[in-house]
Formats: sequence, structure tokens, C-alpha cells
Amino acid sequence: MLIMDEPTDGLDPNQKHEVRELIRGLGRDRVIVLSTHILEEVEAVCTRAVIIARGRVVADTTPAALQARSPSHNAVRLRLRGPHAGLEAALGGLPRVRAVERLRGDNGSDAELRVLAADGAGIVDGVRELLRARGVQPDELRVEHGRLDEVFRALTAEGAESGGAAAGQVRREESN
Repeated sequence: MLIMDEPTDGLDPNQKHEVRELIRGLGRDRVIVLSTHILEEVEAVCTRAVIIARGRVVADTTPAALQARSPSHNAVRLRLRGPHAGLEAALGGLPRVRAVERLRGDNGSDAELRVLAADGAGIVDGVRELLRARGVQPDELRVEHGRLDEVFRALTAEGAESGGAAAGQVRREESN
């Protein structure tokens, strides 16, 4: 077993890449424990993530399973040019859509929107179909996978521990 504390903190991008490759290689046949608050590191090299808050394990699962708990999991991000009046309301009326956030711009100009999925549901096909039906060609359409920082904050915020599942607590998942 190898325990590493913040193994890439302070390194330039090339050095980070080299250290991550080394960790992946070593991890093929041994257990490596990373202690880190750099969630990018968790996404890049970890196959399992344990989050501890106030001395208690509040999550023990894969990084992908944690990302799936994020409010932005399966959100669709759109970048649009020109007028698009009524599009936000139409997107908000799609099945399994929780909300539409305007990240920049307005109805008469270029804009960036984020369409949030209810309970992390897959909504990209419905969004694409609506855009096609309205003749809207987005400059960009991408699906967000979820953000570990959102989940981390929910799990470690004051009161989250006593809130259990309502606060987003993730039970241990066994790996195959």
C-alpha cells in the first residue's frame, strides 16, 4: 500500500500528467491511497473516492457515482447566437427538465443556457429534438457529467451529516 498526500500540488501541467501516469501504473497491482482536496485529481486518477466530514465517512463510492449525484449531472449546456425568444420556456417545459439557467446574454442576443435535468435524467435527446423542431442551430451543445465539488459541498456542509440521504449522503457501493 502506498499513501500519498496531495501528490500533484504545486506541479506544472506536464509534471501533473507524469505523476498521474505513474500513479495509474502503480495502481494496477497495488493499493494507492491519495489524500487530497483537489477534486480534479480524484477525477483524473481515482477508481474509488471516500469523503470524510467531521471524522465520519459520508461517501464511499466511485467518482462517477459521485458525479451522478451532482445537480448538474446530465445538464445540457447550449451556446446560441441571435434571437431565440421563447426558447427558455419551451426547454423548461420538456419532460424531465428541472430548470433552465441563463448563464449569459438575453433573448435578443447571443446567450448561453444550461438546462438542468430532474434527478439526473438524460435529457439531451429531448433538447436536440426541440432545437431541431424550432430550427435552432446551437454553436455548442454539450452534456455535463456532474461536478464533484457540488457533491462534496453538499456532503460536507454543516448539518449534511445528520440529514443522511436528504443531504445527499452516498452509501458505500461495492466494486466488482
